Amino acid sequence: MQVLAWLSFMALGVLFFGDQLESQYNPNRQVETLQSSNVTEVRLQRNRLGHYVTAGTINNAEVTFLLDTGATGVAIPVNVAKQLGLKRGRPIATRTANGTVTSYLTALDEVSVGGIAVRNVGATIAPGLRGNEILLGMSFLKNIEFAQRGNTLILRQHSRN
Repeated sequence: MQVLAWLSFMALGVLFFGDQLESQYNPNRQVETLQSSNVTEVRLQRNRLGHYVTAGTINNAEVTFLLDTGATGVAIPVNVAKQLGLKRGRPIATRTANGTVTSYLTALDEVSVGGIAVRNVGATIAPGLRGNEILLGMSFLKNIEFAQRGNTLILRQHSRN
């Protein structure tokens, strides 16, 4: 009985601390959206490593983004592109911190973070990326206004009238 109690205690500890670590890495798993008459605003908190990581969607499928203002476009790891059913387009040479690599153009019907959505976003399928994070670069960010204040990144999308 004591062994069962200890095993239960250990399992609960793993679940609790695993969730704690995930929320430290991605404090924006639940994205709040503020809506006014002509502006949609999302506020993201910086993670413990100094990055902005957030939940979002591509073509209505849930994904995790790492915002990267230094990236020209949205860069998607091969394994995530397969899960999303994205087609590889024309190969292109892309420059990364590790040198020049071959990536493949693709198009995304819709990319969203909270209530901010952008349609027809250019992206690349990047074989050099590891993990499940998608780099959310300027092909998305150029369509919105963004500003950093302290540990908060404010994204704003103005409605087109």
